[in-house]
Amino acid sequence: MCSTAAVRAEDSALRVGIITDMSGQYADGNGKGSVIAAQMAAEEIGGSVNGRKIEIVSGDHQNKPDVATAIVRDWIDNKNIDVVAEGVNSAVALAVQNLTRERKKIFLISGAGSSDITGKQCSPTSVQWTYDTYAASNGTAKAIVKRGGDSWFFLTADYAFGQALERDASKAVTASGGKVVGSVRHPFSTADFSSFLLQAQSSGAKVLGLANAGADFSTAVAQAAEFNIQSSMQVVALQVTLTDVHAMGLANAHDLMFTDSFYWDRTPETRAFAQEFFKRHGAMPTAYQAGVNSSLRHYFKAVAATKSTDTETVMAWMRANPVNDFFAQGGRVRDDGRMVHDMYLMRIKKPTESKQPWDLYETVATIPGDDAFRPMAEGGCPYLTH
Repeated sequence: MCSTAAVRAEDSALRVGIITDMSGQYADGNGKGSVIAAQMAAEEIGGSVNGRKIEIVSGDHQNKPDVATAIVRDWIDNKNIDVVAEGVNSAVALAVQNLTRERKKIFLISGAGSSDITGKQCSPTSVQWTYDTYAASNGTAKAIVKRGGDSWFFLTADYAFGQALERDASKAVTASGGKVVGSVRHPFSTADFSSFLLQAQSSGAKVLGLANAGADFSTAVAQAAEFNIQSSMQVVALQVTLTDVHAMGLANAHDLMFTDSFYWDRTPETRAFAQEFFKRHGAMPTAYQAGVNSSLRHYFKAVAATKSTDTETVMAWMRANPVNDFFAQGGRVRDDGRMVHDMYLMRIKKPTESKQPWDLYETVATIPGDDAFRPMAEGGCPYLTH
């Protein structure tokens, strides 16, 4: 009887599973920081919802979809997980999304960017919270073309995220009156970009669009500086992570333009969240880590308001109620799973402009959510037709 009671007490917990990269090239921008962000969200609501203590568990997917699905399947089958969050790496997120859709579990996606997540592969049980490849490329490409950068060559990571980023950016470039003169794809975790950069330089394009992320992005920027690519091309980042810029320094990265969903030093609210996060993690939060916190705040509010963890009930509340917190004001969860909120065109500061170690970005413009994100009707989400 004692063991049964103990199991029942344990099972009453509200369990959150953070599936993330703990050991690979996305670990700094996601990883342990995402777990800390989740713990902060739990504390902010008092550590429990409707009498159920919140428990956070985490797993390292190693950037492998099969590893990720095995972990999440075990969580669902054996650990009574109520909600899965994070999911950095688009190939991983798409695989986990298929599983959570089948098992009718909510998946709150923060680190993964492919716009297919809310497009042809959308799910009625997931929300893509932080950004996507459409929003990340759309604002940047339009701004660069408008400033004269009307011919592009893409250096693209050859997996789901990079391919979607190049596709969405190419559409934005051509829609703005520019042209794409070529592209080259590189393997995940490339150490030597010299041949790719020489191809880009010989293309005659005015703009080199980096459709990659993490260590690939950092290495490409550093090697572009070594090859003096900037003397003949404007280097444009289509996805930037704060921790990568901090690690590489402003000497190589300065003046890169990009679009992001969050910057720690933008408002008093973002600073308050960031300073508490910094105390625990020793680094300022990335957009992905902030997105984990914000998405779980909204989820916990939904569970509290509905007094339920039923997926359809909670998802209905999340769609019906706006997101108003440090991350987004007037954000809304669409039926295709896209959380729509303002995005920000950013510039990486020059070394002389930076006043402190994490003073890295300047906000150039605010892009309203409806302008930043792909219109729902254009995504091809099959669940919208039912």
